[in-house]
Amino acid sequence: MDPVAALLEIASLLERERASRYRAKAFRQAAATLEQLPEDVRADPTRLRASKGIGESTFAVIRQAQSGEVPDYLVELRGDVEPERVSALRAKLRGDLHAHTDWSDGTTPIPVMAAAARALGHEYQAITDHSPRLRVARGLSPERLREQIPLVRAESGEGLTLLAGIEVDILEDGALDQEDALLGELDIVVASVHSKLRMEARPMTARMIAAVSHPRVNVLGHCTGRLVQGERGTRPESRFDAAAVFAACAENGVAVEINSRPERQDPPDELIAIALDSGCLFSIDSDAHAPGQLSLLDHGAERAERAGVPASRIITTWGLDRLLAWAS
Repeated sequence: MDPVAALLEIASLLERERASRYRAKAFRQAAATLEQLPEDVRADPTRLRASKGIGESTFAVIRQAQSGEVPDYLVELRGDVEPERVSALRAKLRGDLHAHTDWSDGTTPIPVMAAAARALGHEYQAITDHSPRLRVARGLSPERLREQIPLVRAESGEGLTLLAGIEVDILEDGALDQEDALLGELDIVVASVHSKLRMEARPMTARMIAAVSHPRVNVLGHCTGRLVQGERGTRPESRFDAAAVFAACAENGVAVEINSRPERQDPPDELIAIALDSGCLFSIDSDAHAPGQLSLLDHGAERAERAGVPASRIITTWGLDRLLAWAS
């Protein structure tokens, strides 16, 4: 087995299962290191093991792959993956409008995320790093976002269009955490609440309605902010008048995100039903923070199908031209 391919598959499996980001990153780094090493170093176990970026675990994987075996660790990880029920809806998805890079709290550079989206067959992939207020996630200042936009678009090609976007914070008063003029330069704007999640229901409702009424907003991200599992523990849903918020989404042409991360499962099933009854559009997104998480769309598609969301109302089933015309 090709050792670089083995290292990258291990990294992707670790990312998909939301394992330690540092462990997954170590395998990606080892793959990048190995690609750059001369053949004579690759063939010399002593020099290979001494190479910067090659650790004990990654060295063992490389040596087993070089001997023609499927590395034990890869066999183990493949065995741990629970088989997904592949929904018919998943095959209709054309892209993904919510993903992060190492410009904010993602783990990998823009080109690596683009390559992973391309490998999945996406027609388009939005890069939506965080806005300035979310300092813990290295949110992008206006200056950094302006710098990022052309770098994102430059990675388009080979069947994939990379869209310049943002996951912009919805501030306490419903304002957006980025300059209006700069939001207007982007292809996709996802608006999400990340602070004061336990706000009383009435002000939270007003906050969210104000945000989705902004003419630059395209998608309402993980609307309840809940966490139902995972290493970060659990977190209850934010309280708000869902019927009022989703009516505002429908009125303003804002899609409700079905966030595919298993630890979020957001919106809950009962809120998806309210959004359906309200006439909302939907966006099935990965909210990926690493390349291996882009495939989490499987989870979101399965939930949407189970909830009876028709493909015609899911904007990520649309072709690129229709999507961009709608978002403009």
